[in-house]
Amino acid sequence: MERLTEFVSALAGFATLAALFHVTWATLLGIFVGSLPGLTATMGVALLTTLTYTLDRDTAILVLICMYVGAIYGGSRTAILLNIPGTPASAATALDGYPLAQRGEAAYAMALATAGSALGTVVGIVLLVLLAPPLGEAALKFGSFEFFWLAVFGIVISGQLTGGAAPIKGYIAGILGLMVAMVGSDGIHAHVRFNFGLSELNGGIGLIPAMVGAFGFAEVLTVMWRRRPDIADLRRGADRVLPRLADLWRYRWTIGRSGVIGTMVGIIPGVGEDIGAWASYAAARRLSPERDQFGYGSKEGLTAAETGNSAVVPGALIPALTLAVPGSAPAAVLIAALFIHGIRPGPMIMLEQPDFIYSVAAMLFLATIAIAVYGLALARVFVQVLKVPREYLMPVVFALCVIGPFALTQRLFDVWVMVGFGVAGFVLRQMNFPMPPLVLGIILGDLLDKNLRRGLTLSDGDLTPFFTRPISAVFVALILLTILASLPAVRRALGRLLPAGRRADR
Repeated sequence: MERLTEFVSALAGFATLAALFHVTWATLLGIFVGSLPGLTATMGVALLTTLTYTLDRDTAILVLICMYVGAIYGGSRTAILLNIPGTPASAATALDGYPLAQRGEAAYAMALATAGSALGTVVGIVLLVLLAPPLGEAALKFGSFEFFWLAVFGIVISGQLTGGAAPIKGYIAGILGLMVAMVGSDGIHAHVRFNFGLSELNGGIGLIPAMVGAFGFAEVLTVMWRRRPDIADLRRGADRVLPRLADLWRYRWTIGRSGVIGTMVGIIPGVGEDIGAWASYAAARRLSPERDQFGYGSKEGLTAAETGNSAVVPGALIPALTLAVPGSAPAAVLIAALFIHGIRPGPMIMLEQPDFIYSVAAMLFLATIAIAVYGLALARVFVQVLKVPREYLMPVVFALCVIGPFALTQRLFDVWVMVGFGVAGFVLRQMNFPMPPLVLGIILGDLLDKNLRRGLTLSDGDLTPFFTRPISAVFVALILLTILASLPAVRRALGRLLPAGRRADR
């Protein structure tokens, strides 16, 4: 009851015209970003972060969360209409959404996707309010040894952010991020390292220029390098745009189960919304009496996929807020934004800002209402956005990439850092290296460096406490299990043990 009161109080704090205005435009912008293939939720949050410097703390985080929620939901538009997922999180949506659109039920498919997304986020919000405070209190037992392993764990799980069969590339990208974080003055003795004679690097490489370059400018270069044909043939359904209550009631167990699965997947660091959607879809197919219709226009399959990927959003914020370890790639960028606006996610958040978790839950709830309104009221209008060629959007993206880093410090050097990371990000993308682990490595580098040396100081150079303290031992075991689970041989063995799940995923 006390947590409900805190949530209602936080929600009342956003009951202003200014806050509702920011919810309105940020969520709509997020839906547009998610609808356009290539403009991911991670990129949207990263670029929008550069425009929130002048906003107060709560408003800035509200805008970014609305962008996050809107972008994950927006990917379902292209998945249903064009069989092109706007974001990876909507790949499972396309399996049944596009066949429904081909049958002339595009608008109703979008209505079901909207209802599933909204209800999935609500399930995640409930679990966020219930799980985040006790998890934060447990994290108060962490010391330097535990924080070191927490940072290492964050880098190790970055191998799961690859979305492919080569997690080693995720590890390499994460280690590159750690190396970038070592540039400049160290956090304990202020000794300058790896500045290569450039005084501008004494303070280290800025997170925002690096992040904007790796996600934004690299995307501009990718579009210039590999033009894609414009999509002009858009299908539209002339059917109803409101979901039938009978359908929602029929799939109530699917919605509840998918919401819980999505939230639990979100809590696992580095897994992401796409895995939440596939896991929910696989569970629904395995348990549904209509499993033969999955992949051919199943409304239950569409609902499960959209419920699952949206529930990951609040789930991913649980470890992001309480442990400073992101549950997804956009959450990694959001952690950087929290630091920029003076919020320190991690175990101390329950002591320093105990009400902030309820504020985040209220922000998520407002964003959920916004996607429900937009999804149902503008189902057919959203289709027109897809007619805009991506090549026309890139000049705007490039302008934001330049303005954002420069506006932060008024240093032209940061613009060159952005360009350098953009070129590096473009090259890494061509070799199928993921960018989120790189940013995650930059974020966690300072935490790892400080706590390693502080722990060695406390133990007089003895490494034993890093392995014998109970929480540290748990982290070491988790790290080893994560590395083993990423090995191809282990994956094949697990696949043979779970043939039913493998067929469902396929």
